[in-house]
Amino acid sequence: MTPVCPFVKAARPDEASLKNNGESQTKHQSGQEVKAKQESGESATISPKCPFGYDSETFKLGPFSCMICQALLYESSKCVPCSHVYCKACISRFKDCPLCGADIEKIEPDTNLQNVVDQFIEGHARIKRSQVDKDQQEAVGEKKTVIYEDVSLERGAFLVQQAMRAFRAQNVESAKSRLSVCAEDIREQLERMGTTSELCSQLGAVLGMLGDCCRALGDASSAITYFEESVNFLKKVPPDDLEVIANHALLWYTIPRLMLLELLQIIHTLSVSLNKVGDLKYYDEDLQGARSYYFQSLNVRRDAIKSHPSSPSQILDVAVSLAKVADVDRNLGNEDVAVDEFQEAIKLLDRLTLKPEEVCLEQRRLSVLEFLKNQLSEKQPDSNP
Repeated sequence: MTPVCPFVKAARPDEASLKNNGESQTKHQSGQEVKAKQESGESATISPKCPFGYDSETFKLGPFSCMICQALLYESSKCVPCSHVYCKACISRFKDCPLCGADIEKIEPDTNLQNVVDQFIEGHARIKRSQVDKDQQEAVGEKKTVIYEDVSLERGAFLVQQAMRAFRAQNVESAKSRLSVCAEDIREQLERMGTTSELCSQLGAVLGMLGDCCRALGDASSAITYFEESVNFLKKVPPDDLEVIANHALLWYTIPRLMLLELLQIIHTLSVSLNKVGDLKYYDEDLQGARSYYFQSLNVRRDAIKSHPSSPSQILDVAVSLAKVADVDRNLGNEDVAVDEFQEAIKLLDRLTLKPEEVCLEQRRLSVLEFLKNQLSEKQPDSNP
């Protein structure tokens, strides 16, 4: 699964650096502003706060969390006799309760608690309260209007956060369930608002994650369907629509850098989805189908480095795609074509210069380079006269 949440909002570095220093002052000022607006007769806007402590931007375990996967409870199950509750998939791996150490005699479903969790998810971040008529308010104690912000879009970030925690803890069914709700939310927004770059990129990323879940569960057919749908939505994002894309980019770069990185992230997600479909076709021994998707991914990545030739990760991605296409060509009997593709990938990586601090990229470069050279050394004997 992709580590970048498609719902993350952009912020300038100076905003992040000043956040801690000005946090208490901001809260105090915010309270004063609300009070002043109420006294002056203006409508005040209050940012919503989850009463259970769940926040899309911070890590916190609330009362509905499983202490094993640290995500929201899914198929809540109670340990007998200690009564501690976990996700069914999580606690099934234990013989003793992880919290108290008591022997687990049996595991019972906690339907009532799960119903509460499901209701909480359904209502999370949907707390907008409509503005009532001012005349009516003045007649009742002359209280001024307070509008609670609508943060329904934040539910996407919340659900993806919970899904990523569950997936990392191998609670794949839980992750799939949360992502399905998230995808449904975005589809509803697409119906209301029409096709936008932001919604298409978000839905494409979420569908790709759902494909990862299905693949982890061994459901290759559903995985292919999700990956193909992910590709279709990501292709709807205009490459030059940077202003919209930047709205949920990484937090620690300047605005121009934000736009570039988020565009590259969408291109990377698109090419990865294409490769994943190719992988599934390859494992199903559909070599022609695999090559078709690998080649589409290669073209996407080649186009990316034409626009951004100085991006090391993009160059590495092209080399990986060349290796995939070459491997299929070799298996299809096109040895000379495969050798040319392996050699092209090696030249790309040999010319790639990385900064000393880019240790992870250098390790990846060396790993891919070693694989490519091994492939050349294993050249098919029938290609030598």
